[in-house]
Amino acid sequence: MAEGTGGGLAVVPVRGGALPRGADEAIAECDGHALLIGDGTAEAAETIAVATVRTLLAEAGPYAPAAWAAALAGYLHDAPGPLVLPAVPDGRDLAPRLAVELHRPLWAEAVVARTARVAVARYGGRVLVDAEPGGPYVATLVPGVAGVVHAAPRRRAAPEPVELTVPDRGDAEVLEVVPPTPETIDLAEAPRVFAGGAGLGRREEFPLLEAVAAAAGASLGATRVVADNDWVPFARQIGTTGTTIEPKLYVAFGISGAVQHITGIGTPEHVIAVNTDPSCPMMALADLAVVADAPAVLHELATLLGVPVPDGEEVASG
Repeated sequence: MAEGTGGGLAVVPVRGGALPRGADEAIAECDGHALLIGDGTAEAAETIAVATVRTLLAEAGPYAPAAWAAALAGYLHDAPGPLVLPAVPDGRDLAPRLAVELHRPLWAEAVVARTARVAVARYGGRVLVDAEPGGPYVATLVPGVAGVVHAAPRRRAAPEPVELTVPDRGDAEVLEVVPPTPETIDLAEAPRVFAGGAGLGRREEFPLLEAVAAAAGASLGATRVVADNDWVPFARQIGTTGTTIEPKLYVAFGISGAVQHITGIGTPEHVIAVNTDPSCPMMALADLAVVADAPAVLHELATLLGVPVPDGEEVASG
């Protein structure tokens, strides 16, 4: 039985000793109180980058959300505050099961998850809904929205192993794990992203941008204006009202760099920007700023990479 905390408890699923994206933010949201469950939890605890007050380690074997939810429900049934999981695939899978087992409401896609207040993104991130939970609940916290303050080593709590009784409960059977490709990987997990903005000029440039990105082993991204114009699916929108990312390489074609977009790209190791405006925010952020017409550069890059440019297509004016 967990004591819990008034500020909540981060419940972090661990695979192979690796923390999922958003784990540090969930732990910070819960004032440094965390329960790591999975395999290799001690190894994962060593990589927590934020201050911790209490870190519980529950070795539960390979990922099994139904069984884990049942085991956690027995341990956390009287935890008084919110239980906060990162809003990544494993967290989104485990959270509703845990909510059902505990008979607690679920607040999905939260940007704030505190005892007295929860705020969730709705309508594709375009509306922020504030609420008073009125009691314990389960939430998934969107990674990349709040950010974290990294901890000094002296502020790390010594991990405490806990014993959970994991029932033999049926779970979805994994038939095959298909390696992600640049086209299918969750944009939030993509190590390389080629993104386009209004500076590309027209819808027809985005299939070419996607093909060029794939040839470079990158995923397609876009700004809110592009998604609102229905030039790309909403799932490709980057920013605080779309998907927050943390790639190693970010290449921006015709993106001026609105604060909502820049906030959503995280801290890439390398940023390349192509724009006709040398003083726009994205160019100031770039490691390599190319002052040029974005569609023209895209077409030249397609030629260099051997990506066919549609016959008769003229470069749109930037």
